[in-house]
Amino acid sequence: MGIPQALLWTESCAVLSLFFYQHFHSLPEFPSDEAAPVVVPGLPPMAAGDLPSLIRAPEQFIWRQVLVADLRSLRETVSWLLVNTFDELERPAIQTLRSRLGRLAVTPVGPLLETAEEDEHHGGHAGDDCMAWLDAQPRRSVVFVAFGSIMKLGRDEMAELAAGLAATGRPFLLVVRDNDDNNRELLLLPDQPDDDCLAAATGGKVVAWCDQARVLSHAAVGCFLTHCGWNSAVEALASGVPVVTYPAWADQPTNAKFLEDVYGVGVRLPKPIARDALRRCVEEVMSGPKAAAMRATAGKWKDEASAALATGGSSERGIQDFVDAVLCTVVN
Repeated sequence: MGIPQALLWTESCAVLSLFFYQHFHSLPEFPSDEAAPVVVPGLPPMAAGDLPSLIRAPEQFIWRQVLVADLRSLRETVSWLLVNTFDELERPAIQTLRSRLGRLAVTPVGPLLETAEEDEHHGGHAGDDCMAWLDAQPRRSVVFVAFGSIMKLGRDEMAELAAGLAATGRPFLLVVRDNDDNNRELLLLPDQPDDDCLAAATGGKVVAWCDQARVLSHAAVGCFLTHCGWNSAVEALASGVPVVTYPAWADQPTNAKFLEDVYGVGVRLPKPIARDALRRCVEEVMSGPKAAAMRATAGKWKDEASAALATGGSSERGIQDFVDAVLCTVVN
């Protein structure tokens, strides 16, 4: 009907670049695990294990079909591409995509985070028991562990995770969702937090849910063990918190690669989880020889993210340019 369209891309610009170059045959074939690294303009060399899982998905897979439709729309129908990122974080990838897409306005609008005022308005007090517990912990002492809304660890991995957290000797906040019954049973997590056997034995806290952005912004949090979904990655960067990465699928391996090797804020936990490896990774991020540098780099990204969203910042300008363009279209 001739209505202008905008597409909001909720993964990183780097991941979009990988899909774009594969689909439009700039690179004819992505490698097997034994082949040479993938080289895409605007990105560092990528090993096969760093690529998003949809790169190798069969064409009939439903999410592959959705992805292909989105990619085609960038060439055919979309006028604005809004990306949950900020210019300072992904400038080479953003600039390269702009040069390839020509007429399409590639516009960083992130990080897409609720402000404190929005959080309050939408009932942000849910999970205040977590905040009260964090208030009682020393600065930068807590290991925060959350694997998103879908990923589940196997029972053996959860046992190793629990043992590894206990071995750090540090307070931890571990999210185990209500629908993860096997692991909740393994951790002996009952309805009443005071009876939480794992927490009682180790000085940690196990919860079914928390407000992740609020937790990450708390001064007591010293590192974040994450599955590396893009929302989690952006929230960690915007909060200035170093990470231990444990990616599983989708865009998570790519995000883990960037968090460690490009953004310089973390280390990779090998698979499967083993208690000694977990303890070593946590110590490397929180007190190892490179820990201070990681914290300083994470703090730099926090400042860059805040500046991008501030009045006159790169993302604020991008959002305003989009609004102005829409208003101009409506008026005309």
